[in-house]
Amino acid sequence: MERTIVHVKKWGNSFGIVLPMKIVEKEKLSEGKEIIITVETKDKTKVRDVFGMLAKELKNINTQKALRDVDKAFWPED
Repeated sequence: MERTIVHVKKWGNSFGIVLPMKIVEKEKLSEGKEIIITVETKDKTKVRDVFGMLAKELKNINTQKALRDVDKAFWPED
């Protein structure tokens, strides 16, 4: 089983995807062969993605302290 990220493209009144040749060859795919596709949208709101996008800005920040500060902001101690 292979996993890759592909882009959805509009073809007429439908949508389609293009499979990379690496996957086509590895899985020995040919026209008419039946495959199973699991759809999972890429969501940039996940914390790990946000930290990844801000890696340069967060380089000099103590991550554990930053996360504790966020926790305190959202869930202040009584």
